[in-house]
Amino acid sequence: MEKTFRFKLNGKTVRLSSSPERMLLWVLRSDFELTGTKYSCGEGFCGACTVLVNNETVLSCQYPVQNVNGKEVMTIEGLAKNGNLHPLQTAFMQHNALQCGFCTPGMILGAYSLLLKNPQPSYREIVEALEGNLCRCSSYNRIIEAIQTTARTMKGLRS
Repeated sequence: MEKTFRFKLNGKTVRLSSSPERMLLWVLRSDFELTGTKYSCGEGFCGACTVLVNNETVLSCQYPVQNVNGKEVMTIEGLAKNGNLHPLQTAFMQHNALQCGFCTPGMILGAYSLLLKNPQPSYREIVEALEGNLCRCSSYNRIIEAIQTTARTMKGLRS
């Protein structure tokens, strides 16, 4: 039985009629055509489907749409503002942390969530925050460097 859900998606209030058990991943990709959120393992092991719900990372392939009712959802498409990339996106490009790009949206959103909570994370804290996100190209060092660069850049913007 379908129900109607309201939530903010990338800053805009949306309304959706759907089965409550339908996974958020398919709602984002099919109903809203936001294909930055990737389908990979479908089991919650790889992190390619990571999005933010109220600024916390969730694996959208395992997250029923009923859980976002009344909440805020951000996908990679919602990170850039007014056509300007977020410093994390820029740092990923500068450090060649993109490679194939498949893990990138989940990695960036995981890093964004971390930096909201901890603006100056240590190397270990970055590793721990992203341990559920797998990179098929093994760009982990470049990803961590990009996040460290962003933390330094953002610190300069806050000063």
